[in-house]
Amino acid sequence: MGVQIGAKPDAGFEDPIGMLKDCHRRIEQFLGILCVVAERAPGRALTGEESAAVQAAVTYFHVGGVRHNADEEESLFPRMRASGDAGDLNKLEHDHRDAAGLHARVEELYADWLARGALDAEKQQELVEATKSLKRLYTEHIEREETVVFPRAARTLGADAIAEIGREFQARRA
Repeated sequence: MGVQIGAKPDAGFEDPIGMLKDCHRRIEQFLGILCVVAERAPGRALTGEESAAVQAAVTYFHVGGVRHNADEEESLFPRMRASGDAGDLNKLEHDHRDAAGLHARVEELYADWLARGALDAEKQQELVEATKSLKRLYTEHIEREETVVFPRAARTLGADAIAEIGREFQARRA
């Protein structure tokens, strides 16, 4: 993401929990784009700006969203389970799978919209409902992670485990 004067910089690999929270802000931003365009542009072709924004959002979820899930499911969650703290993790992993299915349908509908210049009323309504479902899922998911899971991880995982998680995040991005 671009640098904004006066903005707090994104967390680095030494703070993997902070990185996950930063990713949540990007998820919210890109999901917001998908929702707003679906609701505000029915029955017409997307403008160049809308098309570019939708394509950027779809690309983000393909790359950043997939990597975020891997960061949680391959690095954070196994260590929490190993420490005896499984808590909400199965539900969160289930959310990841549900979101993937919704993202696939949203992407398909937007691709159809871009190719045809407009969506029929039924597909438009399906797109709006799918983006609303994603928003509900992510809102609950992010709240659970940020108010319960991440604070618990910060309390229960030692500095060595946190450092190793950060190294795994870095390797995933190499």
